[in-house]
Amino acid sequence: MPRPTKIEKLETFLWDRWLLLKIHCEDGTVGIGEGGVHGWQRPTKTMIETMEAYLIGQDPHKIEHHYQWLYRSSHFMGSVVQGALSAIDIALWDIKGKRLEVPIYDLMGGKTRDKVRCYMHVGSGNGGSVEDLANDALAAVKKGYTAVRFSPFSSEYYLHKSYSEWANEAVTRVGAVREMVGPDVDVCIEIHRQMNPTESISLGRRLEQFNPFFYEDPMLPDSPKIMGEIADKCNIPIATGERFTTIFEYQQLLESNAVSYVRPDLCLCGGLSGSKKVAAMAEANHVKVIPHNPLSPVSTAACVQLDACIPNFALQEYTGEDKPPKSDLFVEPLEMINGYLTVPEGPGLGIQINEHALSMPENPKVLDTPIGYDGSVQDR
Repeated sequence: MPRPTKIEKLETFLWDRWLLLKIHCEDGTVGIGEGGVHGWQRPTKTMIETMEAYLIGQDPHKIEHHYQWLYRSSHFMGSVVQGALSAIDIALWDIKGKRLEVPIYDLMGGKTRDKVRCYMHVGSGNGGSVEDLANDALAAVKKGYTAVRFSPFSSEYYLHKSYSEWANEAVTRVGAVREMVGPDVDVCIEIHRQMNPTESISLGRRLEQFNPFFYEDPMLPDSPKIMGEIADKCNIPIATGERFTTIFEYQQLLESNAVSYVRPDLCLCGGLSGSKKVAAMAEANHVKVIPHNPLSPVSTAACVQLDACIPNFALQEYTGEDKPPKSDLFVEPLEMINGYLTVPEGPGLGIQINEHALSMPENPKVLDTPIGYDGSVQDR
């Protein structure tokens, strides 16, 4: 066992669109973490700075104790609090792994797999022609990916004048991707909460013919009961949970039989500790895990540690990390081979930060909520 040490200081970095955290120990060990609340990194940074006073001088190995103390220190919870706690949790696990000279997955039960299957975002989010979307999906398959994910709506979805026009476009786009990639590639449909339950059921039934791997966020995640009704009435597996911040929200979702794949965001749902709990709850309900991951390579590294040690892992969200600024962050990037991330063997998260890359300036979120054809505010 290593000699005892204490937390010495915390450092936060507003890096591009993300919030990174370093926790320094008196013995020189440094843990890396990342806070969620995608695009709202400044409030999370402030929350971490508020929590720093408690953490200084503490034993970094008491990860669950520190989470419970900080979580219960206020009457008010939410994504900013949980984003900060998630960054701290990930960094503390990184410290523990480094000090014990083992990967985090070894501390969480050991490896259940050597590589992690990923799906690639295609179509540049919402947007592009049907042909561009289909060609982008084919390009990902040619790189070795066996699953692709995209929105079935164009970038101007909010200007549609009728539900029929909107739904017909979605069917056309999904059909074009399926035809292009063939029957053996998993096609993942991301609705982004842009439909109400009735619309989602109707569209889901039309999309069944293309055998989607999952149908993600077909409505706002504010009613597990109604989400369960969508799951019951359309024959496509439902994936949801990226906005959830606690195990209690997942409990309600699972009790309502509303999901086939849970989507914990490690940088929002209590870090590695919280997401491991979610995975165990899902396992008890015969539900698999697809971690949400729209953030930096630090988030990806944390996801891989979780994926490596749970038995009910299904698929990992991946947005590509072979171009700047993401490709600059690690001294050696995670290894991607034919659509699979190799589980690293190094201690902690198995990564080493390129210190020069941390000087990259913040890229603040721009508010751009779409306005519909009739002047109403649309969901994103």
